[in-house]
Amino acid sequence: MGVVQNMGPEGTIGKLEIYAKVKILKGENFVTIEETKALSAEEMIAFITNFIDDLELGEIPNVNIMVNSKFTEEIYELLQDNNFQFHDEMVTVYKELNEVVELESNFTFKSLHSISQHEFKEIWAESMTDSLNAPSSLTLDEQMKSLEIELGPDYKDSCLVAYEEERPVGVAIPHIEPGTLDEGRLFYFGLIPSERGKGKSMPLHKLALQLLKDEFNATCYIGGTSESNQPMLKTFMANGCHVIERNKVYKMIS
Repeated sequence: MGVVQNMGPEGTIGKLEIYAKVKILKGENFVTIEETKALSAEEMIAFITNFIDDLELGEIPNVNIMVNSKFTEEIYELLQDNNFQFHDEMVTVYKELNEVVELESNFTFKSLHSISQHEFKEIWAESMTDSLNAPSSLTLDEQMKSLEIELGPDYKDSCLVAYEEERPVGVAIPHIEPGTLDEGRLFYFGLIPSERGKGKSMPLHKLALQLLKDEFNATCYIGGTSESNQPMLKTFMANGCHVIERNKVYKMIS
């Protein structure tokens, strides 16, 4: 990002230094600022009050800031004063994938190479029904477009429907985090409502981790879910993940 400056001519915190510390994700109609844990309280205040205008948000309808749990109430009040409102609290987990071993499973996956995008989107939409996560601000078509942009031409390899005896049970979207070589993520993971509460989440999630390791060559996994989604948090713990951070999600009010 160019030469990093520590302090400006008037003693202010340098913009480049702050921008280099956070992760700014941009899509067609959204901007998300992540990894604010790298900022000090002073830097976070400067970012909110002075620098966020530089991001050319313009008419972008969805702007989110992931605020690390280390920050005090002062930061939350400042966000609210700057046209942001609380949306959700996210829990981030981590797991080394060298522990994942091949397992026998009744589940099979089909990608967009063998099913239509229409079928995939139908099952994805169903799996998001009555989710315990806060609803996305993006429509399903917008999420699909965001997925294509983020993952590039190989996105079809990642769009998977899980089947049990040819009956669809859920969706998993494994991929390598852009900008990394081996950081495994699940863009989405979920079961359709009729398959929940039957003990299927843990083995299906474990199978998705195995895919990340064997098919995508990931060495580690970073996942996340809402603090309110206790079933998914239990699945993470059952599959050997551990919590590495918590963030409050604040959304800009349009």
